[in-house]
Amino acid sequence: MSDAPASPRSPIQARPASAAQSGIWFNEQLDDCGTVHHVPFTLHFDGPLDTAALRRACDALLRRHPGLTSAVENRDGVPHLVPAPVRPELVTERAGAEATRQHITAPFDLAEGPLCRLVLQVIGPREHRLLVVAHHLVFDGQSMELFAADLAVLYGAEAGHGTPVPPEPTPAEPAGAEDARLAAKLPAARDYWARHPLGDDDMVLPGLERPAHGAAPGASVEFTLPEDLRSRLAPLAERLGVTRFELIVASLHALLYRYGNAAPVTALDLGTRTPEQQGHIGVHVNELPFTTAPEPGLTFAEFARATRAGLRELYRVRDVPLGRAGTGVKPAVALAPVSLTYRRPGPAPQFPGLTVSADWTPSNHSARNALRVELVDGPDAFHVLLQYPPRSLAREHAESLARHWLTLLGHAAGDPDTPLAGLPLLDGDACERLLTGVNDTAVAYPARTVPELIAEQAARQPDAVAVVHADRSLTYAELDAGAERLAARLRDKGIGAGALVAVRASRSERLLIGLLGVLKAGAAYIPLDAAYPRERIEFVLADAGAAHELGDTDLSPEALAADGEPLTPDAPLPSPVPADLAYVIYTSGSTGRPKGVQIEHRSLTNLLLSLRDLLGSGPGHRWLALTSVSFDISGLELFLPLVTGGTVIVAGAGETRDGAALTDLVARHGITHVQATPTGWAMLLDNGFDAPAVTALAGGEALPPTLAQRLRPRVGRLLNVYGPTETTIWSTYDEIDTEPDEVTIGRPLANTRVYVLDERLAPVPAGLPGDLYIAGAGLARGYVGRPELDSERFLPDPFGPPGSRMYRTGDRARHRGDGRLDFLGRTDDQIKLRAHRIEPGEIESRLLALEGVDRAAAAVRDGRLTGYYVGTADAGPLRRALAAALPPYMVPEVFVALEALPTTPNGKLDRAALPPPPEETTAQPSAADSPLETVRDIWREVFGLPELADTDDLFDLGGHSITMTQISTRIFDRLGVEVPLSAYFDAPTVEGIAGVVAALREELP
Repeated sequence: MSDAPASPRSPIQARPASAAQSGIWFNEQLDDCGTVHHVPFTLHFDGPLDTAALRRACDALLRRHPGLTSAVENRDGVPHLVPAPVRPELVTERAGAEATRQHITAPFDLAEGPLCRLVLQVIGPREHRLLVVAHHLVFDGQSMELFAADLAVLYGAEAGHGTPVPPEPTPAEPAGAEDARLAAKLPAARDYWARHPLGDDDMVLPGLERPAHGAAPGASVEFTLPEDLRSRLAPLAERLGVTRFELIVASLHALLYRYGNAAPVTALDLGTRTPEQQGHIGVHVNELPFTTAPEPGLTFAEFARATRAGLRELYRVRDVPLGRAGTGVKPAVALAPVSLTYRRPGPAPQFPGLTVSADWTPSNHSARNALRVELVDGPDAFHVLLQYPPRSLAREHAESLARHWLTLLGHAAGDPDTPLAGLPLLDGDACERLLTGVNDTAVAYPARTVPELIAEQAARQPDAVAVVHADRSLTYAELDAGAERLAARLRDKGIGAGALVAVRASRSERLLIGLLGVLKAGAAYIPLDAAYPRERIEFVLADAGAAHELGDTDLSPEALAADGEPLTPDAPLPSPVPADLAYVIYTSGSTGRPKGVQIEHRSLTNLLLSLRDLLGSGPGHRWLALTSVSFDISGLELFLPLVTGGTVIVAGAGETRDGAALTDLVARHGITHVQATPTGWAMLLDNGFDAPAVTALAGGEALPPTLAQRLRPRVGRLLNVYGPTETTIWSTYDEIDTEPDEVTIGRPLANTRVYVLDERLAPVPAGLPGDLYIAGAGLARGYVGRPELDSERFLPDPFGPPGSRMYRTGDRARHRGDGRLDFLGRTDDQIKLRAHRIEPGEIESRLLALEGVDRAAAAVRDGRLTGYYVGTADAGPLRRALAAALPPYMVPEVFVALEALPTTPNGKLDRAALPPPPEETTAQPSAADSPLETVRDIWREVFGLPELADTDDLFDLGGHSITMTQISTRIFDRLGVEVPLSAYFDAPTVEGIAGVVAALREELP
């Protein structure tokens, strides 16, 4: 009836697992791998399928490849393949997407086996689909084609088509032969990894919230390369002298480089089949990390050739698992955040009488790292499957990554001599959306100045109360008249347009007369906090070249009344024009020298009118002025209510840092608008602040989500606002409608443009970090007497109208898909510790999300990454929570609880004032209770060393997965304690594991 073999091969004989199988088995013991190691594929049959013949063919195939019918047995920490008690059988069922998903995701019991399942799905009378799901322990990518080809031949024989059956494939490599083969290659492998040390394992990808560690539920994006691009790959590879695989690797690394990864690394699945193993179904791949060193000036062609050279060197050590090469690398489900597998299958196998197609890339519904790229470069199409964990990467960002890659690869194919830094990621439409969509903020405001707008309110409602302080107040008429008299006095002294006047006055209603009077005179004011040291004040006066200084005496009612008769309407003062300076405010400089920022009237007016429209400020609204006049945001509290007909309530000097006093002030005066830094809001909330009628603005520093969650129910509206002094107080806003899990800085205000750019000033795709630039009506004129700083920070705007400028903020940000901006911290706050880039803001936001943490900061002190917090939490739970959410290098080594975080006079976090952490002491276990000696003996046995130090690192000693399982097995046999394999990553020394054993023994009943 058939030409199938008459005497089937015996079941698999027990043998030690290969190096590749041992690594996979170890990962399964280490963590819940989900379906990471499941390898599915399907064959689609059109035509009269002989299902009985297919069933017999499947049975024959399993006899020819007995590894598929095996299980795994742990023998002293060494996995062995043994016959499974039950053989796989072909199951027949109706086709359905849910049934397919269940078959793919159903876990394999490695100890019981078997390690594959076969399902024939009936789609119609003449249409079927064979689903094959095998475990990676006995199956790799090439095994799919081998399985399909073998099955086609066996089906032909079983169906009576006379198809000759080829000889049985070569059995698996005999036990010990692989060890000898790898031992011969170890010296070369160790030499290679000594010259190519592993780099950072962090990765920048669009929208990647945090690195994915271990297996996680996965999703996928699938697409096919456009035919016009696919057809150009082979000619391009030939022109550059590389293979298509090497070309693809180069393009992926170029993409990662353009994302901001200085030394991209990918984990590559490299085939390790020997000539004798070409027909063997099994696992013959070795995953190895591959790192490149792109440079901006390299062309893509040059980079592709350099990639080829690097890969050719890696190929020479492809057989040796990384753990056995003595690299000190710790075993993991994936060796890099991005992994790549590439296959070039031939045509689908031919089953007699049937039309057959294959799907080599169905998703296995698990993600083993941040991104797994599976490429099938077939004879008719180039298929791409991107697998990712939705917990870390949103689908929209995975899809955008695919578009970026296609755009880059298409440009490289058209012009391979383009420098890497010039390879585009965005097509024209995407670039246009980023540059113009979010920046569609144009609003026509009148060309008026603050003095003019306040004068209009004084004419409209002269008797309305403009300013209140303590038990004193000024009507609009009184404020306007007092400012007119001061302006006349200044004019008499020759102070007018272009002059700078310092105002150093106490917090009172008279302060408004001083500021407004300077503006009415046509001059610009320099606000000085009366509490500032004289040395700082003298520096500012000298640096700015102030023409005059006003103090409390100059602004007293007596001084202004003695100035003579009020001005008459027929002798008005000339009004300032929008392009005149309104104020100069000094901010701290990175060099220690304060710098004066010059803000023009038109910029101030744009800010005020924009927020008028956004907040609805007008007559009857009462604003609390609590911010130091030397902090630029005070300008909003003081002037917005006055230009819109509201009232300013000026808090006294003794009240501004007294949460109880401010809370009482809000209640007594019926305050409707309050602006404060997050530090200020925390102080108010701690003192019982609850004002449902208040519109609250939070800005000046990052607003923690936990604080926003506390604040939102206590106010009527809550807006998070952001902006540097150089762009006039605030530039973006985000209204927080609900209690948020995360807070953004939102969208630009009216007539404001925001850009997230790379180092070449090219737009950065949404979801990727970049440098934040701001353009539009709010830009300062520049710095006082600092032309070199002007040219460094105020740059030509390549995306705006001719002659426009943009300001480089020094902040890092990223666009969200909806156009809002995430604030990622200051560029100069970034920490480099042990070769890792660390953003303190990410650690701080994670800490603030934890229970018992009210305020948080992160910094490096005494060479240690230190977490500071205010709250009731203990350090242990904080460390464990961060370890579950962040890579190890981002988990602080020490935590310091503080009564309060240090702040600057403006209420911002003062990182420089964070204290050094206390010296840590380590309690040593007593000799009587310590299992140290037994653990030390076990390590000596396993490593075959007569002596080793209790502090020697397991991975530095060349330990790998088998080493760890052998140590754990012997500890269990001798001490009755089961040490989890994860413990070796946290405590990879003799004394560390002995400590784990001691702790576990205490938990025994």
